[in-house]
Amino acid sequence: MPPSPFPHPSQHKPNPNLTQKHAHARTQISVFSPMAAARWAIAIHGGAGVDPNLPEHKQEEAKRVLARCLQLGADALRAGGRAVDVAELVVRELETDPFFNSGRGSALTRRGTVEMEASIMDGRGRRCGAVSGVSTVKNPVSLARLVMEKSPHSYLAFDGAEEFAREQGVEVVDNSYFITEDNVGMLKLAKEANSILFDYRIPLGGAETCSAQAAENGMVMNGLPISIYAPETVGCAVVDSTGGTAAATSTGGLMNKMTGRIGDSPLIGSGTYACNACAVSCTGEGEAIIRSTLARDVAAVMEYRGAGLQEAVDYCVKERLDEGFAGVIAVSGDGEVAYGFNCTGMFRGCATEDGFMEVGIWE
Repeated sequence: MPPSPFPHPSQHKPNPNLTQKHAHARTQISVFSPMAAARWAIAIHGGAGVDPNLPEHKQEEAKRVLARCLQLGADALRAGGRAVDVAELVVRELETDPFFNSGRGSALTRRGTVEMEASIMDGRGRRCGAVSGVSTVKNPVSLARLVMEKSPHSYLAFDGAEEFAREQGVEVVDNSYFITEDNVGMLKLAKEANSILFDYRIPLGGAETCSAQAAENGMVMNGLPISIYAPETVGCAVVDSTGGTAAATSTGGLMNKMTGRIGDSPLIGSGTYACNACAVSCTGEGEAIIRSTLARDVAAVMEYRGAGLQEAVDYCVKERLDEGFAGVIAVSGDGEVAYGFNCTGMFRGCATEDGFMEVGIWE
C-alpha cells in the first residue's frame, strides 16, 4: 500500500483571513495534497462523538463495516462509476447494516417507531433530493435519489414521501424491520433518564454520557452497557475520475426524539452539500449543524475566501459551529480528502485512486 498522503500538520499554512477564535476546540483534520488533475477519491463516515469506552470488538466491527463499504465504493470508482451513483451505492450498503443509525438499526422515536431521513446531491448542476419521516422504505437514500430525478421537487416528507415511494415501486418493508433489540434497550434508557439521546451517547440536556447513566442504572445487554450500542449517522462524499462530485447522508435521527423531528441529514446545505468545488457530508448535533449550515459553509469558504479543503473544514468546525459538536467528511473536485471533528472521535474512512485506503475512529 502506498504511504499515507496526509501531510504533517506542521506543513499546513493557515489563511490569515480565517480567524481562530476557538483555538481550544478539539479538531482532527486530514487532507490530501492538491493534484494537478482530477482523480477519484471517496470518504465515508459512520458518525461522530464515539464513546471512548467503546469495547475493542465493537471498534473492530465498525472498522470492518466501513472497510467493506469503502471497498465497494472504490471498486465502483475504479470501474468508472459516476460520483452520484457511488454515493448512493455506498450509503445504501451502510443503511443495510444494523451497526449504524440509518435504515435497519435506526434510532427510535418516543413512540418506539422509526422515522428515517436522507439526502443526496450531485455537484454537477447542484441537483438534490431529500426525504424525511419515512418508515417503510428499505433504503431512504435511494428514495431521495428518486426525488431528485423523478419528481419536480427537492424534498418530500412523511405521507408524501411514502406515497411517492409506492408510485416509484421502491422496496418497502414493515417498520419492525428497522427496529433492533439494541435500540429498544437504548430507548428504554432514554425514557428512564427522561432525556433525548444523540446518536452519539450524549444526553441532549445533561453533562453525563449515556455510558455513565447506563452503568449507574445497571442496564446491560450481552454483558455490556446498552449505551455502547447507540448507532451513528452515515454519509459519503465522492469525486469521480472526471471531477464530478456528490454527497449523501442518511440517519434515523435521535433516540427518543419527538415524532416529526427533522435533523440536519436531509437538509441540503446543512448535512449534505456538493458543488464543483467539493462534496460534504456532516454528522453530529443536528440542531447545531442546521443553525450553522455547516456543509454549505465548507464550500462557501473555499469559493469566497480561496481556502483549501483542509482549511475550510477546519475553519467551519472550529469557528462556525454554534456550541455544538460535529464531524465532517469532504472531498474536493481535485481529489483531496479532509476530515474534521471537534469531539472524541468519528467513524470514518477514505480511499483514493493511487491505492491509498484507511479507516479510523480516533485522532
